[in-house]
Amino acid sequence: MDVLWDTVPAASDGVTVREVADALDGRELAYTTVMTVLDRLAGKGMVQRQREGRAWRYRPAATREAHIAQLMLDALDLGGSRDAALVRFARSVTGTEAEVLRAALGAEAGGTGAELTDRVEDPRAGGPALDEATDR
Repeated sequence: MDVLWDTVPAASDGVTVREVADALDGRELAYTTVMTVLDRLAGKGMVQRQREGRAWRYRPAATREAHIAQLMLDALDLGGSRDAALVRFARSVTGTEAEVLRAALGAEAGGTGAELTDRVEDPRAGGPALDEATDR
């Protein structure tokens, strides 16, 4: 996923298995191994693929930030008290991170995202999976 996130611009058609394998140079991975992993990631909805001749072109289904946000939401669902986990998380962030969270919560409450546009990308722009999780 790091190769896709780091090398595929949002407007791109994606990269081929060969391009991903080349980017992983030095890791001694067989072409078929890279192809299998990309195929499985497509099956899980983590990457999108489009046929180009006999090959597939792959691109991430969501941004890295959207994926991380989804992982955080999934972790909250693991059990126990969501409120307690959120409070513990909030107490563990740095001052700068706390400012970003305050701005995000303020923007959400006020219905605008203007305060955040210069500081961080809105993670909800990552795709429907995050939007559904955010609506919980």
